Amino acid sequence: MQSEQSPYLALVDIANRAKAQAAGLPGRQEVKPYWSGIGFSLLGHRFVAPMDEVVELLEVPQHTFIPGAQPWVRGVANVRGRLLPLFDLAMFFGGHLSSNRQQRRVLVVEHGKIYAGLIVDELHGMQHLALEYARRAPGDLLEPFAPMISGQFVRQQDRWLVFDMLALINDYQFMDAAAH
Repeated sequence: MQSEQSPYLALVDIANRAKAQAAGLPGRQEVKPYWSGIGFSLLGHRFVAPMDEVVELLEVPQHTFIPGAQPWVRGVANVRGRLLPLFDLAMFFGGHLSSNRQQRRVLVVEHGKIYAGLIVDELHGMQHLALEYARRAPGDLLEPFAPMISGQFVRQQDRWLVFDMLALINDYQFMDAAAH
């Protein structure tokens, strides 16, 4: 004759056997806070722009030249029905884009009435950088970059300079795109 268990005792027995065979929980790990941004290269430096300052990433679109503009103003492109002014960021800082055309990308910034596309050498995608590697802006920066750099992340041999897009679009020289 089989001994009959109550349904409750049967469930307790199943639960005890499941616990005995279950894998243990992972050990407690320290959670590190991260900062996220869009990584890009320009003039041999690695930069990262805050996520909320870049609204779109594009391949360099076909564009129309604008006569009478600064040489770093590449032209204007039609992007989904909106006119996007394109700026060669390397040339604005006194250099030349060093990558081939296929690697170049456009970082689109939009702040208030400003809508602009910044052409950079290469895009490195989203970067998640541990805040423990955050540092103040370095003192050894070349002069043209210094006003646009708000900090840096240093991790082993990598240095990511935090590029302040709002500082760029508020710069009077950047906003003065007409040739003199």
